[in-house]
Amino acid sequence: MCGIVGIVGKSSVNQTIYDALTVLQHRGQDAAGIVTVDKYAFRLRKANGLVKDVFEPKHMQRLQGNAGIGHVRYPTAGSSSASEAQPFYVNSPFGISLAHNGNLTNTVELAEGLVKKRRHVNTTSDSEVLLNLLADELQETRSLTLSADEVFDAVAKVHAQTRGAYAVTAMIIGQGLVAFRDPFGIRPLILGKHESATGTEYMVASESVALDAVGFEVMRDVAPGEAIFVTLDGQLFTRQCAIAPNYAPCIFEFVYFARPDSTIDKVSVYASRVNMGAKLGEKIKKEWEEHDIDVVIPIPETSCDIALEIARCMDLPYRQGFVKNRYIGRTFIMPGQEERIKSVRRKLNAINTEFKGKNVLLVDDSIVRGTTSEQIIEMAREAGAKKVYFASAAPEVRFPNVYGIDMPTSNELIAYGRDADEIANIIGADGIIFQNLTDLVEAVRMENPEIKQFDTSVFDGHYITNDVDQSYLDHLTQLRNDDAKLGRSKDIGTNLELHNVCHP
Repeated sequence: MCGIVGIVGKSSVNQTIYDALTVLQHRGQDAAGIVTVDKYAFRLRKANGLVKDVFEPKHMQRLQGNAGIGHVRYPTAGSSSASEAQPFYVNSPFGISLAHNGNLTNTVELAEGLVKKRRHVNTTSDSEVLLNLLADELQETRSLTLSADEVFDAVAKVHAQTRGAYAVTAMIIGQGLVAFRDPFGIRPLILGKHESATGTEYMVASESVALDAVGFEVMRDVAPGEAIFVTLDGQLFTRQCAIAPNYAPCIFEFVYFARPDSTIDKVSVYASRVNMGAKLGEKIKKEWEEHDIDVVIPIPETSCDIALEIARCMDLPYRQGFVKNRYIGRTFIMPGQEERIKSVRRKLNAINTEFKGKNVLLVDDSIVRGTTSEQIIEMAREAGAKKVYFASAAPEVRFPNVYGIDMPTSNELIAYGRDADEIANIIGADGIIFQNLTDLVEAVRMENPEIKQFDTSVFDGHYITNDVDQSYLDHLTQLRNDDAKLGRSKDIGTNLELHNVCHP
């Protein structure tokens, strides 16, 4: 999962991009990067680490220019090497830099095609493949100044070749900002503007909260298959570039990834989570009519709003039983099982008085591997809980994600091939209950009935792009299992220094 930003402004955009990336940090903590355009040169800084650590004052001072893009990364495939931090760039044609959120499902096929066209790809990243594909299509243009139609024709040809999920922002030296979204709209992308004394500035980002943080007004979501082109002098052009777009955003954005203060595809993330709590609360009342639960406690912090609504529905006390260390990264996307296990007790600490002598209902947004849930239940018992029940705001996660979320392979998913009782036994719960998939979909659709379907592949195994088979999943297993990640982590390179890449 990644976060992207792109801006065409009327003054220096380095600080604006930096500020936007800090509020998108939850989408990736592995690496960060910013590219700005200074006349006819790229100014680039990217490295492993958090935004606040990657960009020192000396880097910010040199990231000059009124247009640029930014990226925060967590790798879903490839390595965590700084060489695979984004944005990427190519020098021809014009000079193009690109940042991408998502995952292509036909990367190998595309890379082989690029080799035949004598385009060299330096890394294992599908984002670099996407960049070279766009560059190759733009290579066909003969003019020194790109028209909007030429940009959109190139994006349409990219759509025709690529499969999977992609929200993209790219800078073209001397031309402007290009942004586009895959024909299913799996990954989010939103457009905003800011009226300054010298004219209108435009911005695209993964979530509305990034626009809010820097004073931009939300215009609308970029539609599935749509492309945005903003010239360096601030002219905005848009066009639908996909033949048959089909709105199907990833529902896990609302369950877990997006910030509650964001609005994605006209859906308030906060409101959708409240709806999830209401749906799950009603299910618990119906299926556990004779329950002996004393208190509802969330596992912070995505599930807090959900748990509060469950407590309201069940007429039970709501308590904050865990204190979270906010400086520990998300555990289910932390490379290596050993590191995940170590991090849980550093991440959470129990308030004993909220557990002692009580039957507690712990609420989480989802259960993936189950290792975190098991340890948290153990912590609750150590704090004095008599019984520990567990509620998941999402259905059982039984299938890997192929569209940009670094979920484990099927064999590492606790719900794969198991029923609820078996899962409860493994994690040590006295009882467990999962949200129904139909209720989850309805909880989100309540906020935007225009969305007729979502990508729910991690729950039902139906991959919305209809191109995922067992051979692809086997390939993904080789890339994502813990042993493979451990091996790649040894290959992490040194941080990339600031580059001044001149247009030829």
